[in-house]
Amino acid sequence: MDFELTDEQRMIVDTVRTFVTTELEPHEDEVERLDEVPPALAERIRRKALDAGLYAANMPEELGGGGLDATSMTLVERELGRTGYALQMLVARPSNILQACEGEQRERYLLPTIRGERHDCLAMTEPGAGSDVRSMTTRAVRDGDTYVINGTKHFISHADAADFVILFATTGATGATTGKNPITAFLVDLDTPGLTVTRGSAAVSHRGYHQCELSFTDCRVPADRRLGEEGRGFDLMGEWLGASRLSVAATSVGRARRVLDLATGWAAERRQFGQTIGRFQGVGFPLADMATELEAAELLTMRAAWKLDQGTMTDRDAAMAKLYASEALGRITDRAVQIFGGMGLMAELPIERFWRDARVERIWDGTSEIQRHIISRSLLRPLGS
Repeated sequence: MDFELTDEQRMIVDTVRTFVTTELEPHEDEVERLDEVPPALAERIRRKALDAGLYAANMPEELGGGGLDATSMTLVERELGRTGYALQMLVARPSNILQACEGEQRERYLLPTIRGERHDCLAMTEPGAGSDVRSMTTRAVRDGDTYVINGTKHFISHADAADFVILFATTGATGATTGKNPITAFLVDLDTPGLTVTRGSAAVSHRGYHQCELSFTDCRVPADRRLGEEGRGFDLMGEWLGASRLSVAATSVGRARRVLDLATGWAAERRQFGQTIGRFQGVGFPLADMATELEAAELLTMRAAWKLDQGTMTDRDAAMAKLYASEALGRITDRAVQIFGGMGLMAELPIERFWRDARVERIWDGTSEIQRHIISRSLLRPLGS
């Protein structure tokens, strides 16, 4: 097995890491204080990302994207993960679902998003349908050459900074309680009459990266804005979830690496009882555990990415990577707070922010419990259980 990066991959890592260090990290405190990225700053970062060739790196080269394979893209996500989502989202990676666009949809949604002229968000979760997405009640009813949409979505990331939403809604007559609602995807401009976007509750994690609520009241969407076939939205959703869970794993690895670097530096400099605190087993051993967990998380994540490139990645592979990397990040950030002591909880250092930000990774894009369900099901199904 060859674990060495290619020359091109090493160049990608160096380029993204330099961009994060010079263009994103210096603005973290401002974003934390304001709970937003000032519009002028956001536009400046997007422009620099475009100029650096980092924008839409996940999209095919023939469409104007970077054309990176899954392994290289996971390395990009890992490096971007060293900072918070409010800043890293400006180095946009459009949803891979948009590759299902056809005809006029490509000119209206796909290509402008790749060029950085439009921005997408994705709406799946509802107040009563989180892990159980099949129970969603947002409904799209065909009426001639339009669909009439009614319902509510919440926890929709960065909808306040998007131009359109990739919406999942049920289109069948089957009741929500059956758990077999046919789901369909739609492309809906956020200025469509009948659609209201409001900021959701303030979160302790990832300030500046807002969660929004989308309310649909007799919202009419042209039938040609349907993405893919009617009733086949769950298939599109599955394609997105695998890549999304791999992205969460990669960003968790990147953030954990930065936290470990900070904790190691502190342990090597901070002195108590006449020596640096890293010499005490109470500090050195946790550092060893942090480093070991980080390496394991990275190996699981990169293996899943490699298998995705080979066309052999399973739901179990993505679930294992997402589960372990996100939970390892939680443990690593918690240990880092302990190593820093009281200073680990002070706002003047980034440790408490990483600690807060880490918590959500075990919830979105499939909770840890859902990942365990996927993994255990893969073990038991072949045995008929």
